[in-house]
Amino acid sequence: MALYSAAAAVLAGLERGEGGLKSLVYNSGFPHVRQLYALVSETLRYASVLEKLLDGAALLQAEKKLAPQLAKVLVYDLLFGKGLKCGGRWKALARRHRARLEAELARMKVRHKVSRNEDLLAPEKAGSAAASQVPRYVRVNTLKTCVDDVIDFFKRQGYAYLGKAASVEELKALSGKKFLLDLHLPELLVFPSQTDLHDNLLYTSGHIILQDKASCLPAFLLGPVAGSHVIDACAAPGNKTSHLAAILKNKGQIFAFDVDPKRVATMNTLLTRAGVTGCQLVQQDFLTVDPRDTKYSKVTHILLDPSCSGSGMVTRGPGEEAAPSAERLQALAGFQRRALNHALSFPALQRLVYSTCSLHQEENEDVVQAVLQEWGSAFRLVTAFPSWPCRGLAAFSGAESCLRASPAETLTHGFFVAVLERCREGAAAPSSLPAAAKENLQPGEGTKPGIAPKKRKKKKQRVK
Repeated sequence: MALYSAAAAVLAGLERGEGGLKSLVYNSGFPHVRQLYALVSETLRYASVLEKLLDGAALLQAEKKLAPQLAKVLVYDLLFGKGLKCGGRWKALARRHRARLEAELARMKVRHKVSRNEDLLAPEKAGSAAASQVPRYVRVNTLKTCVDDVIDFFKRQGYAYLGKAASVEELKALSGKKFLLDLHLPELLVFPSQTDLHDNLLYTSGHIILQDKASCLPAFLLGPVAGSHVIDACAAPGNKTSHLAAILKNKGQIFAFDVDPKRVATMNTLLTRAGVTGCQLVQQDFLTVDPRDTKYSKVTHILLDPSCSGSGMVTRGPGEEAAPSAERLQALAGFQRRALNHALSFPALQRLVYSTCSLHQEENEDVVQAVLQEWGSAFRLVTAFPSWPCRGLAAFSGAESCLRASPAETLTHGFFVAVLERCREGAAAPSSLPAAAKENLQPGEGTKPGIAPKKRKKKKQRVK
């Protein structure tokens, strides 16, 4: 029952304007924040359909003590999710009305002349057709296991492994209990969008991380070699931090910053579950960190994923700006420029990744252009991942070196990534992939799509 109560409380908080979806979820105290976030997000997506179902089935009239928010969550999971897994007396109540609710859902489909539940969503709620096709991405946590063992585990659970994808179209065609190895990232598995793995043993034990493909790009393209000192400047909730630790093989040092104590606590839980060591969590505003502090004298890599409008996220809810005002964008861009300038001031820095989950040029290309102009010839943009199909907007010369991601073109959340390297006299041209990423390339691949994992001699903890 705790999951549904927590989800109902988040919905109520959104309606009262107490905060955005992410902040309410992280501050809820519920231990499994990603499970809660997924449930609330999907309930919000189906909100208008759920309201019509509740009215048509007269559920709230029949059950006076059932709060509307709790009713929506229960009915979503009953009819559109994976079925009620918990809930106590509320679960029994929802099941008592199941026949009436299913009959009302069938009538709605007939009236709208559709056969699929998702076809009931209005375009503005459903998002684009591409957005609804964004699959479930699963990053294998190589601190605890390897790709081959995870594939074998899912096979034993009845999933059919179709091999390595050759195109985005293959990812779109996934259905049922089938999965693929991603065509770009070497430790990323791809499942159909409705696959729910929050209760899977591999997830609860930290052997896999549920992380969108675009969100995996920053750490992958930063690619610090084992032993490096790295800063994750705006680290919570910690998925990118755990990815950095896996790339480093837990050898080296990560400094992960976040100013909010609750987010730091959540990050600590996630990183512990993922088996991360050599990571120092720091509850501090990154902008107040002294780059000249000897503690950071060996920091050669920085991942900067600052606060942004979040306009690229496929699932959005009330309290989160789908179209922020010009003033809001200006304020965000000002903060992002300050953060990027500050990150570049670390004396030993060699490579930096700047990323956002925003679609707005003001937060992306414009920020990078402005900061590069301030630094003159000290830093340059790297043409990162040339095979990636979606490039930066032509806001300035060199913007095509940046990456963009979108549901329509890359089958991911909306995202932006820029890779910067320090310039040195007589240095060779900056590399399109970092050394750590190149370790995973098959012979002859380099700038070509289709990076596969190397065959590993030793296997780590096998999950039975």
